[in-house]
Amino acid sequence: MMNTMTTLTTVAIAVPLEAELVERIRAVDPSVTVLYEPELLPPERFPADHSGDPDFKRTPAQEEQYWAMLNKAQVLYGLPNESPAGLARIALENPRLQWVQAMAAGAGGALKASGLDQETLLKFKVTTSAGVHALPLAEFAALGILNGFKRSAELAQDQAAKVWPELRTPTRLVSGSTLVVTGLGEIGLETARIARALGMTVSGTKRNVEPIEGIEQVAGNNGLPGLLATADAVVNTLPGTPYTEKLFNREVFAAMKPGTVFVNVGRGTVVDEDALLEALDNGQVSYACLDVFAVEPLPRDSPLWNHPKVMVSPHTSALSAAENRLIADRFCSNLRTFLNGGDLPHLVDPVHFY
Repeated sequence: MMNTMTTLTTVAIAVPLEAELVERIRAVDPSVTVLYEPELLPPERFPADHSGDPDFKRTPAQEEQYWAMLNKAQVLYGLPNESPAGLARIALENPRLQWVQAMAAGAGGALKASGLDQETLLKFKVTTSAGVHALPLAEFAALGILNGFKRSAELAQDQAAKVWPELRTPTRLVSGSTLVVTGLGEIGLETARIARALGMTVSGTKRNVEPIEGIEQVAGNNGLPGLLATADAVVNTLPGTPYTEKLFNREVFAAMKPGTVFVNVGRGTVVDEDALLEALDNGQVSYACLDVFAVEPLPRDSPLWNHPKVMVSPHTSALSAAENRLIADRFCSNLRTFLNGGDLPHLVDPVHFY
């Protein structure tokens, strides 16, 4: 059944986007009106800079114009001002709002932080860009695994100190080793694909436990300690939810075999950072490659900054020069589904924020 609003569908571009990609959205269907006022949007500082230059300020007249534009739309491309507060305001002000396409792969945190009540949250849908970031995140995870196995942190320290060790220390082979991926969704499966190409055997966790081709074992979170007992490396791709809060605690790190390499490209709240530091110090974890943290930006006094066995990445591993194009392509596909009255993919659950 066709969406009865098809002939009236207005899309507003709420975040910075290249003009050629706006035209691609316009070309989806002649029934769609796309509102795009680039002078009201902060300039990008780098590709896929969805928040734009923080020094950008609208005049009072421009601010009024920006919100007036958004309030005309049934569909938003991006959260207003790329913020939970912006989402809250438009949800309360715009009675036409039906759907918001988020730029992030995990928009549940922003939806929760908006503070909107359940009745309001159920009035519109939010879709994420999950999957768009799968390849760059999986490549970063592979980097973390290789760094850990090939002792890159120690090499960098020796190079900085101009030390040529008398004893040559062997590195570990990735091929033939075992990887556990927590969260076998799109990011986790892409990570598994790359890991298998490197010769690794892959097991992992999934909320709905079911066999997956190419995955040795699949378990729920309660089966994670059993998988970790034989793992040489662990990659977390899980989102931050009440069900994943500090999943990696002291007991879970203790279940790992000594020397495990740990990579986190999911959300920082999934990891008890104090427990991770203990595991690093006692050798249970030999190396940690972290793109996400419980508090971001990572506080300057966090011991993770200076730990010799930790790589700190400022939540940038999902970024790529192709991101805007990939998200716009995803939105165009979603928009066609919306116009046809179909079920939108990658919906955020407004109850569990997942």
